[in-house]
Amino acid sequence: MKIGVVGLPNVGKSTLFNAITNAGAESANYPFCTIEPNVGIVDVPDYRLEVLGKLYNTQKITPASIEFVDIAGLVAGASHGEGLGNKFLSHIREVDAIVHVVRCFENEKIIHVNGSISPLRDIEIINLELALADLEQVTKLYEKNSKLVKTGDKSLILTVELLEKIKTALENNLPARSVEIVGEEQQKILKNFQLLTAKPVIYVANIGENDIGKDDNDFVRQVKEFAQKENAKVITLSAKIEEELASLSIDEREMFKQELGIKESGLEKLVSTSYDLLGLMSYLTAGEKEVRAWTIKKGTKAPQAAGKIHTDFEKGFIKAEVVSYDDLIEAGSYLKAKEKGKVRMEGKDYVVQDGDVILFRFNV
Repeated sequence: MKIGVVGLPNVGKSTLFNAITNAGAESANYPFCTIEPNVGIVDVPDYRLEVLGKLYNTQKITPASIEFVDIAGLVAGASHGEGLGNKFLSHIREVDAIVHVVRCFENEKIIHVNGSISPLRDIEIINLELALADLEQVTKLYEKNSKLVKTGDKSLILTVELLEKIKTALENNLPARSVEIVGEEQQKILKNFQLLTAKPVIYVANIGENDIGKDDNDFVRQVKEFAQKENAKVITLSAKIEEELASLSIDEREMFKQELGIKESGLEKLVSTSYDLLGLMSYLTAGEKEVRAWTIKKGTKAPQAAGKIHTDFEKGFIKAEVVSYDDLIEAGSYLKAKEKGKVRMEGKDYVVQDGDVILFRFNV
């Protein structure tokens, strides 16, 4: 999974990226500090892996991972190349979801590219540039495919119908993700377009250190109201505090979080919200050699889940031995869980559940 982190210059985007990835991306108080995208691969926090590791006395623990891409600060006119915009927009096309960092704090020492703090204006600038870039692409595709649709090709007809709906939406200031998609075929077509406004969005309201533990300020409330209309997700955090937390040891970090009343770190919030937004979950495999988490889409059946490990597992799938994480831990061992009848043999139609601990039986 690849998540793109975007925002106007000086909103705390690279500071947040540094905090969640410890990748050391450059962060400074001037526009276009980030030119080439910084990439950080982080482990998905999952307490279940450590518990299973102790239960199996395992040699290795492998969490699932997420790739975060810190994309340079966009500005008005990015869709026409302002501030190296075209280059930046191309990086966004490659991600699965967008984390849009919005400045929701006052600080005279940190300049704002537009001279004042206004979350809604900032959001609209970014969203407009993404929409304009999409509209240009969709218009070209529509004109090209409309000429070819006379051949009667069903796929082309579906493509033109979809492009027409998206074009209308964009012209009415609506993102491509607001368009109703009919059937799997159109879903595949839409994915191939790699439209910027088709990607799901998480707005990160970046607040000041002094706002931690308090009720939402006016800026945050504006972001939440806007996101609600878009059916987008919102996370509130302080990138500066997250950066400080990231520099501490695990024990110090937990103490600092308790002092501030922070239950989840920014990374934990981002990961859980990203999984929810993209309809993802994890199943687990466990043994003496390795305990591992595997990320799949909700609704994935057993053979396709097995295919995440190796394509041979899916091709030669026979059965899946399944026990839920909770049942396994309660029993105290896999053998005891089996004796209690908690281990099930599931076939090709079994839909894998979050936290399933699975042993696949296959034949190649």
